[in-house]
Amino acid sequence: MALTRSWGPGLFRAVVCELCPKGCVLAPGERGDCRIRVNLDGELVALTYGLPSAVHLDPVEKKPLNHFRPGQPILSVATAGCNLHCRNCQNWTLSQANPEELDNVRLPPEDLVALAKRYRAPMVAFTYSEPLVFYEYTLEGSERARAAGLDTVLVTAGYANPGPLRRLYRVTSAANIDLKAFSDRFYRRVCDATLKPVLDALVIAKEEGVWLEVTHLVVPTLNDDPRMFRKLARWMRANLGPDTPLHISRFHPRYKLRNLPPTPRETLEAFADLAQEEGIRYVYVGNVLGTGRQNTVCPSCGALLVERRGYVVRRNRLRGAPGRCPDCGTEIPGVWL
Repeated sequence: MALTRSWGPGLFRAVVCELCPKGCVLAPGERGDCRIRVNLDGELVALTYGLPSAVHLDPVEKKPLNHFRPGQPILSVATAGCNLHCRNCQNWTLSQANPEELDNVRLPPEDLVALAKRYRAPMVAFTYSEPLVFYEYTLEGSERARAAGLDTVLVTAGYANPGPLRRLYRVTSAANIDLKAFSDRFYRRVCDATLKPVLDALVIAKEEGVWLEVTHLVVPTLNDDPRMFRKLARWMRANLGPDTPLHISRFHPRYKLRNLPPTPRETLEAFADLAQEEGIRYVYVGNVLGTGRQNTVCPSCGALLVERRGYVVRRNRLRGAPGRCPDCGTEIPGVWL
């Protein structure tokens, strides 16, 4: 599937990148808005292919995924670059950097799979910055991982066009997609993006059979209006289904929003209550310790099914895909060990 259109003679051809809604038009030598896709002699090249700037072994709960192989390790990789420019980005030194400014390691897709097997990680995640802009690396890494019997995970803002998304989703086991606000104005002002492509990415993930969880970071004064959040929860229930887990996450001052305070715990708890009122069955509160909202609880009988402390799973009573509550037999969607 082509990701570009081009015109002009030979080495002077301009190209249009068709990976994401921004549709960057690039003269020879120019880079896209993501800073890693460049027109070299009339061909679109991803500068970071096989050259991640971050390689870590994480718990899967860090993605966050709470209904997919809880307690298991996941090999996580990222390159420089992102097609969003969120003012509160927690990984801005990676996502907003040019690749030549970072220390990169050579890790082609075949070596990525070998590394996961060496560390006995049953999953590979493309995460931290924006795996959709280093699309070719994410796609081939996912294809090779799936062929080797590993699960694949995307942690993404979901800002890409439907064609590339569908192809990638078909080799993606699970995804956590940020839904930053139910407001196009917020996306334009804070993220340099728009809302609709993200909503489409969420729906397409469901259509393609990806296990999906959603993260919503609550930023004081910018997206903490309960009325807007209630609309978000209603949209999720109607379009993604009530069993799609929602992670309500605490904002900490970062990057260009250091002037704002952390999200009050009371706001997070109130939003979790609102989401449940709107019919979302599995709601979690993240980036804050000391809350029972990190646990997975049976929506029918209230039994504690998966107990967590931060990223640590202390007890897991579920097995299979899906699992069943051992107390009342209610089906609990997800992939459980």
